[in-house]
Amino acid sequence: MSPKRAPSAPPELPGYEYVSLLGSGGFADVFLYQQLLPSRQVAIKVLLPDAVNRELIENFRHEANVMAQLSTHPSIVTIYGAAVAPDGRPYLAMEYCSKPNLGVRYRRDRFAVPEVLSLGVQIAGAVETAHRAGILHRDIKPANILVTAYNRPALTDFGIATSSGGADDASGMSIPWSPPEAFQDPPRSTPASDVFSLAATLSTLLAGRTPFELPGGSNTSVDLIDRIQRGEISPLARHDVPPRLEAVLASAMDPDPSRRYATAMAFGRALQQVEAEMALPVTPLDVLDDSLDAGAVDEEDGGATRIRGVVSIDPHAGEPAPAMPAGAVAPDATIRRPRPGQAAGAPAPAAVPEPEAPAPDRRRRTIASAVGAGLVVLVGGGIVWLAVAGSAPSQPPANPSQTIAAPAAPQRPPAPINVTGTVEGDSVTFTWVNAQPQAGDSFRYRYEPSDADPTIATAAGETVTVQRDSDGESCILVTLVRSDGRQSNDAKGCVDG
Repeated sequence: MSPKRAPSAPPELPGYEYVSLLGSGGFADVFLYQQLLPSRQVAIKVLLPDAVNRELIENFRHEANVMAQLSTHPSIVTIYGAAVAPDGRPYLAMEYCSKPNLGVRYRRDRFAVPEVLSLGVQIAGAVETAHRAGILHRDIKPANILVTAYNRPALTDFGIATSSGGADDASGMSIPWSPPEAFQDPPRSTPASDVFSLAATLSTLLAGRTPFELPGGSNTSVDLIDRIQRGEISPLARHDVPPRLEAVLASAMDPDPSRRYATAMAFGRALQQVEAEMALPVTPLDVLDDSLDAGAVDEEDGGATRIRGVVSIDPHAGEPAPAMPAGAVAPDATIRRPRPGQAAGAPAPAAVPEPEAPAPDRRRRTIASAVGAGLVVLVGGGIVWLAVAGSAPSQPPANPSQTIAAPAAPQRPPAPINVTGTVEGDSVTFTWVNAQPQAGDSFRYRYEPSDADPTIATAAGETVTVQRDSDGESCILVTLVRSDGRQSNDAKGCVDG
C-alpha cells in the first residue's frame, strides 16, 4: 500500500462487480471484484489514469504475457485474462489470494523455520521454472509472495521481469532485497540475482527484518546499499535456526554472483538438504518439464488428454541419505529508473533423459508403474498424482532381445560452498562449508602462489592454512571427495592481502 496518494476509482467492467480495494502501488491499483460467470472472486490490477502511456501499456502487456506463460505453476499466481476497461485503462484479472502476503506477515508474526524452508523450496521451483522459460523476475521480495486460500505461497508481480534476449529500457529494484549488481551503472541481472533476492526474502522472514538492516543503527538506502555491496549480513539471532541454514543463505547472498548457487534449483536443493538434516518432510521442488516427447503419449482418445510433466526434485538422487539428528525498516516500494543495455539471459533448460519407449501391450501400465514413487502429471490443465502402493514382482521384458540400459553414472556430490579466506601475517586461512556432510568425507585443495610451485594436498576438515601470495591475491580450489571416491566440482575462493 502506498499512503502518499488516494487510490483511483475502480472501473466499471462488464461481467464483474466491484467489491473493495486490495492495494495500491506506484503505477496501478488492485481491486477485488466478483466475476459473474464463472462466479468467483478475482483480483484485478488496473493502471492509474495518469499512467496510461505507450511505455507503461507495453510493460503491462509484457507482464500479462509473462504471467500467462508461467501461471500454470502451483507457486505462481494464475492470470485469468487481460483487457482494456471502458474508461481506457488496461487491467489484468488474476487469482485472488485471500491471505496476507509475506510482506505483511513478517512484520507481525514469527515464522517457524520449517515453514520458511518449505515455502523457500516451493518458490525456488517457481523461479527455476521462470528461468527455464528465459524470464528473470528481478523483484523478489516478501510483498511479492502471496498466500492462497490453501496456504500455498504464490509468486506475483512480474511487472519488471525481463525476457532473455529481449531489450528492456527500464530497471527496477526493491533495495533491501536487491543484489549488488542491481546498483551498478548500468544495472544487470542474471539467474544468480533472483537467487540472491529469494535468499534475502527468506532471511527477512526468519529475522523479522531485512538481512542488511542493522538493529538500532542507521538504515537509510545508502547504508543498506553499502552493506549489500560489502556482504555485511546481520546475524539472524535465533537459536532455532541451524548453522547449515545460515550458511546456505549466506552463500546465496554472496556479493560475488559467481560464488552463489548458479541456479534456483541448486538453491532449492540446498534448502531440501537442510530439511532432511532437521528430520523434516522434504518439500517437493516442482519444475515444469516440457521435454517429454508428445509422441510417447497414448492417443487412443484422439489426443484430447495431454500429459505434461512436473518434475519433483529428489535432494538425495544417486547418494546415500544423510544422517538425520533428532531433534527504521527500508521501504518495500519498487524503484524504477532508466536502464540502457540488455539484461543477461537465463540459462537454457537442463536436459532431461527421454523415457524408454514401452512395448505396445504395456503402454498404459508403464505410465503408472514407477516402483515406490509418485508421478506428477498435468492432465487437461489439472495436477494429478499417480502413486503405486507397493513394488510389483519384476517381470521379464516383453521382447527378450531388448537391450537393457546400463545403470546411470553415480551423481557428483555437491561442491563446497562459502569458500572464504582470512589473512594473518604471511599466511592465509581458508574455510568452507560442506553442504551435505557424510562419514568419510575429505577435501582436496589446489593452491598456486605466483612465486612458488603449486600445492595439491588433502584436508580432513573444512579449513586449511597456506602461505600468502606475495602478488596480493591468494586463491584456492577446493574439491569434496567422498569415501567411495566420488568427487565434486571445484569451488574457488580468493582473498586480497
